[in-house]
Amino acid sequence: MNVQTHRKIAYQGEPGAFSHQAIKRWFGDFTPTPFPTFEAAFAAVREGACELGMIPIENSVAGRVTDVHHLLPNSGLKIIGERFLPIEMMLMAVPEAKLEDIKVAASHTMALLQCRNALRELNITAEVFHDTAGAARALSQTRELDRAVIAPEPAAELYGLKILRRNMEDARHNTTRFLILTTEDRVVAHAPDVDCMTSFIFRVKNIPASLYKALGGFATNGVNMTKLESYIENGVFASTVFYCDVEGRPNDNGLKQALEELNFFAVDVEILGTYPLDPFRNSEGQR
Repeated sequence: MNVQTHRKIAYQGEPGAFSHQAIKRWFGDFTPTPFPTFEAAFAAVREGACELGMIPIENSVAGRVTDVHHLLPNSGLKIIGERFLPIEMMLMAVPEAKLEDIKVAASHTMALLQCRNALRELNITAEVFHDTAGAARALSQTRELDRAVIAPEPAAELYGLKILRRNMEDARHNTTRFLILTTEDRVVAHAPDVDCMTSFIFRVKNIPASLYKALGGFATNGVNMTKLESYIENGVFASTVFYCDVEGRPNDNGLKQALEELNFFAVDVEILGTYPLDPFRNSEGQR
């Protein structure tokens, strides 16, 4: 039986993480509820402990958040929104530390990937930690003078650390895309004048040119596909899943016909959600 709660939103990480920052920016009337893993955050939404989930899916520099692509299919959750958060990475340490003494910087894998060049220039070794803010919390406890972390600016104040260098990210318009998830029974239809995106996954049939034929219907029906990405499932190279974002709704004439054609050449087609386009998509990455 689902447990009904009051306005909670799940995220992976610890207080001060980028997901926490995104929630405070767009869902201030919800209680941010941290979980150690994406699996736990998904489960909290699916089982009713949280009403929504705020989950990062990709970064403009580091690429996709791998775990999320594997968790979305058959999760029992639907995408109801997207948000783009400009990401500014801070190198921080305990107040007594000096930049020239830092040998190692710990952070989440995605954060470290976004700062590869900066770390190389500073001759600092990257060390993977489960979460950006979690790395900051851990350093505030160990107080090591030759170690730093890469985390959002709020984590420095939250855990009593000093920012040694700002804007560690290698790209000026470093941005992370978040998905807002909920259970299917909470999904509501959007007004006809709202521009929407539809996300779905599929596998192609094992026949020649199946992918080409599967995607042909989107071109011939004038559907704008903004994302097509493949990933291996269950460690088997023959089991390739394709994740797609297209503009429109499944009941629009063009997209409806394209999806019908897709089903001739694909299997396991699953609509992950139809949701409003975030205005950031047309802002050319301006902060």
